[in-house]
Amino acid sequence: MIKVNSKDFEWEEGLTVQKLLDKKKYTFPKIYVTINGEIVEKEEYDITLIKDGDDVKVIHLLAGG
Repeated sequence: MIKVNSKDFEWEEGLTVQKLLDKKKYTFPKIYVTINGEIVEKEEYDITLIKDGDDVKVIHLLAGG
């Protein structure tokens, strides 16, 4: 089990940041992701594995004016 934005989410072997975003249907153009407080660069989403027990935050950035 992992935490995604403070809610429990089922962990699976081989879960990457990109797979998680796809499963959660997060398609926002401007987001950033942290795992256990560490920022994950967008170009590393496909290769960054999420481990069982990790705390993941997905933040959607809004622009306004």
